[in-house]
Parts: sequence; C-alpha cells; structure tokens
Amino acid sequence: MYNGLFEDCMRVYGYLRASTNEQDASRAKNELEEFAARNNLAVAYWFIEHESGASLKRPELFRLIEIAQPGDILLVEQVDRISRLNSEDWQQLKQTITSKGIKVVSLDLPTSHQFMNSSDEFTERMLSALNGMMLDMLAAVARKDYEDRQRRQSQGVQRAKLEGKYKGRPQDKELQENIERLLTKGLSYSQIIRTVKCSRTTIAKVKKSLTC
Repeated sequence: MYNGLFEDCMRVYGYLRASTNEQDASRAKNELEEFAARNNLAVAYWFIEHESGASLKRPELFRLIEIAQPGDILLVEQVDRISRLNSEDWQQLKQTITSKGIKVVSLDLPTSHQFMNSSDEFTERMLSALNGMMLDMLAAVARKDYEDRQRRQSQGVQRAKLEGKYKGRPQDKELQENIERLLTKGLSYSQIIRTVKCSRTTIAKVKKSLTC
C-alpha cells in the first residue's frame, strides 16, 4: 500500500482526524495541501481516521509513524488533531514521534513552519527545542478544552434530568429509516457506512431496535 513513498528526501505525510464518522475528517485537506505547496513541497500520502484524540488507539497515526523516516514531516491542521491526550499518554506519543526523528508541523504552531525548509544542524536543534515546548503547551490546552467540554456536557445532562427535560440524544429519523432499509436489503456495516456516512455504533443501535 505504501510502496513508492520512500525517496532520498524529506517526505510530508498529512494526518487528518475526526472523532466520529459523522464528522468530515478530510475537511482541512485542501488547506494543508496549499500550505505544503507554498513551501515547495507536496504531501506524499494522507492518513485519515475517525478516532478520538483523547485516545492512543489511532491505527492510522501509528501507521504513519511506523513508515516515516528521520526528517520526515507529520503535517496537521491543529495540534489537537494528534493530541487531546492526558499528560502520560501525550508524553508516550511525543516520545514515539521524537525517537523516529519525525518533525511535527501544525498550521496553528508557527514555530513549526520552518521545519518545512531545510536548515543547518544548529538551527534545527534550536527549532526542535522551541517547538517541543510549544507542542507541550498546545497539547495541554487541547486536553483542557476536551475536559471542559466533557464537564459542560455532563452538567447540562444532569441539569436537564433534574428539570425533567432530558430525553437522550435526538434521533435522526431519516438516517434511521435509511439504515433500516439498507439492513433489510442485507448490506454489510461497511457498505452502510459508505452509503449514509454514519458510525458502526449507530447501525448497531438501529439493528437492535429492529429485533426488539
């Protein structure tokens, strides 16, 4: 699958992530392509997945890390695309990236942009040190944003329950009917996901309702 990606030069690998199948993971693809082009580089390959940034269970990210060579670039729109992790997990991921000699370039981290252009060893080391500190800071901000959002959602649910207004997540009636129709036709989960752009969890819930 990845044959032909390895050349004797710096490669740029784009990483796109969304938390659920209902979200568009490739939303920032054009912006990243334009950014790379402005620096006279092209994205060699795209790694796209729908997984939570708060989890280390991200096969596409680790597949990118596995094939990348020292000096290659991991290009993202924002630092939170690679991490909404807690401190321990972030240090583990950061160490994995660093040990491979991969450079993280993020559009929201200007100190990382100079990695797109070759420079002398001293400058590279200075940039790496500065960029490492900024990465830590933005990763911490991303984690706090994630925790704050989770807390607000939980508080909102509890308040709605106390007021007798909580009815759970609203169902998309049209989506549910489409899934029911496709299940009845015998389509697989993967086929349904490609057709209606939903998650496996959603399909499982609809299927369970059909058997109740």
